[in-house]
Amino acid sequence: MGRIGPVTAAPYPWPYDGAADTAHTALLCIDWQTDFCGPGGYVDAMGYDIGLTRAGLPATARLLAHARALGMLVVHTREGHDPDLSDLPANKRWRSAQIGAEIGAPGPCGRILVKGEPGWEIVPEVAPAPGEVIIDKPGKGAFYATNLDLVLRTRGITHLILTGITTDVCVHTTMREANDRGYECLILADCTGATDKGNHDAALHMVTMQGGVFGCVATSDDVIAATTQ
Repeated sequence: MGRIGPVTAAPYPWPYDGAADTAHTALLCIDWQTDFCGPGGYVDAMGYDIGLTRAGLPATARLLAHARALGMLVVHTREGHDPDLSDLPANKRWRSAQIGAEIGAPGPCGRILVKGEPGWEIVPEVAPAPGEVIIDKPGKGAFYATNLDLVLRTRGITHLILTGITTDVCVHTTMREANDRGYECLILADCTGATDKGNHDAALHMVTMQGGVFGCVATSDDVIAATTQ
C-alpha cells in the first residue's frame, strides 16, 4: 500500500489531512469516450475542436499506469442513454437537436450518446483494464442515478482524484456531488479538458475559491511526485 500527499496543489496542500492511503483513494476517469473526444463523435458533430477535449489524454494515460501500479481503485464513467431513449430528458434531446447533434440520431460513430454504440465506448488510450469499475450514467454527474457512491463506500474510499472531460460540465458536476458527500477531491489540470479553453480555466479557478470550496487543483506530475510506497 502506498501513500499520496501532501500534493503541491491550490489552494492548499492536498489532502487536507496530510496524506491518503492508496487503499482509500480512487482515480476517476470521467467520460473519456469517442463521443466526447473522438472524430465523428458528439462533440465533433457539434463543431467543437476535439483537440481541446483530447488534451488531457497523454497525462491521464500516464497517471492511470501509475495508479494501477499502486493497486488503486480505478473507476471509469460513460455518459449515454438506453437504446429506446427512455432515460433521455426531453429538454436534453431538444438542446442537442438545436446544435445539429441530436442524441439518439445516427452519426459516423453510431447513434449519438447511446449505450452500446461505437461513440459511447471509451477511447483506447485510457480504456478500462479487466476488473476495473465502469459506471454508466445518464446525466452529467457521475453520482446521479448510479451506484457510484455505494461502490466507493463499499471499498472504503475517502479521497478522489479526478480526470476526464469536460472540465466545466461532467467533471465539475461530479466533483461538486462528491464534495457534498464528504469526499476529499483533487482535480488535475493536465488530465482534464473542455470544448472551450476559457471554460476549462474558469472551472479550475472556481475550485480554488473560498479556501478550496470543492477541493484542490494540481497536476499529474504533482500527484506522482507526492507518492510513496
